[in-house]
Amino acid sequence: MTAKDLKNALLQEAVQGKLVPQIASEGNARDLLEEIRKEKAKLIKEGKIKKEKPLPEITEEEIPFDIPENWCWCRLSEYLDIRDGTHDSPKFYDKGIPFVTSKNLNDGILDFSTCKYITEDDHKIFSARSFVEDGDILFAMIGSIGNPVIVKKEFDFSFKNMALFKRYTKEKTDMKYIFYYLSYIQYELKRIATGGVQSFIGLGTFREMLFPLPPLAEQKRIVAAIEKFMPLIEEYGKKETELKAFNEQIGTLTKKAILQEAVQGKLVPQITAEGNAKDLLEEIKKEKAKLIKEGKIKKEKPLPEITEEEIPFDIPESWCWCRLGDLVPFGVCQNAEPKEINDEDWILDLEDIEKDSGKIITFKTKKDVDSKSTKHIFKKNYVLYSKLRPYLNKCVIAPKDGFCTSEILPLDFGEKIYNRYAQLYLMSPFFVEYTNSLSFGVKMPRLGTEDGKRALFPLPPLKEQKRIITAIEKLLPLCEKLGN
Repeated sequence: MTAKDLKNALLQEAVQGKLVPQIASEGNARDLLEEIRKEKAKLIKEGKIKKEKPLPEITEEEIPFDIPENWCWCRLSEYLDIRDGTHDSPKFYDKGIPFVTSKNLNDGILDFSTCKYITEDDHKIFSARSFVEDGDILFAMIGSIGNPVIVKKEFDFSFKNMALFKRYTKEKTDMKYIFYYLSYIQYELKRIATGGVQSFIGLGTFREMLFPLPPLAEQKRIVAAIEKFMPLIEEYGKKETELKAFNEQIGTLTKKAILQEAVQGKLVPQITAEGNAKDLLEEIKKEKAKLIKEGKIKKEKPLPEITEEEIPFDIPESWCWCRLGDLVPFGVCQNAEPKEINDEDWILDLEDIEKDSGKIITFKTKKDVDSKSTKHIFKKNYVLYSKLRPYLNKCVIAPKDGFCTSEILPLDFGEKIYNRYAQLYLMSPFFVEYTNSLSFGVKMPRLGTEDGKRALFPLPPLKEQKRIITAIEKLLPLCEKLGN
């Protein structure tokens, strides 16, 4: 059970009369409600509040749960004066009277640090409708519904898009109990809120809400009980957050460890019958030479021989070390100008790739992004590697043909290297550390083409690549579960 669940359960017990025992000597809520009605009628007669239209009678079908005998059901505006702020958008200034909105309600606190300011004249106009006093409650009624705050008034301010809950009489109303009731009911209000772009709760909904009213003395005992348990729940919530962060870290570390084991040849056993990677590398070189001879790719200058000093770790005998540029034309890209790209063609940008996951999170077309820059062309099954800020570890396999930003390199590993194994290598801690050590640029570091070509690649036989992929596909979902 989460801290949020515990808090909701505590508040539910409170508003249903199950949190503290009932005491006969504390009287009953019907007498309290009658006193409030008399006080309300007096305020109307004195012209301090306006007379409202009659509220509908409470029916048996409406009552959501049983309450103690000394409690009573009423409409919320029978017990509280409920108003709202202005609906106008005044002119703002650098100083003046603070003007707050629901954005300033933050975890039970009214935060003035980001509020705007209005003139004294506008404040007087708005206050005539809804003057805020110490002990009143503000509650967001548009947008992010809820977040009640008990006002600790130190200076005047005006507000907008919030409901204001005021007492008819201070002596017979515990606003802390009202605060906890509103904290409980806010989730139901979010569910029934109307509106398209922004959720909205009308003032009439607040006024007609059913309210389980306890005797005043019991309200105070309920508040005391809640405030006894709430710090424990908050501490539980902190531990819950810490545990979640720890699990996420463990999941990430475990994933990195698995990828590192994979590229070091420790994830699956070697099978002699699967041959060796030296022969595979020779086949790749012959295929490359053939393509150069046919004029399909350009001949590049030879890459430097691999020295003993460069080799970072041991690999199985059936594997071999080579350079990334031996396997793929790293940094050699085919470009397309905007006029060559159709409106419905897929355009991949860096923000469309989730870091560290190997997943595409957004698919957009040229029409969606209105792109006017040159793009790299890629085909289905190409490995798409982001050379910009390589520490973000953005690398995916293209599920279809498309075009990408020039900061993404399309890599065609052909048939001798499984694209999924190539992706795992490019996302492994070994390769990420290499790229980070060589990335240039302070604000926008990127991997250079020559450095990319010279990167060491631990090459397994083709069949072992496939077995590594199968093992990875089983293990990584377990890491994701551990991180959740």
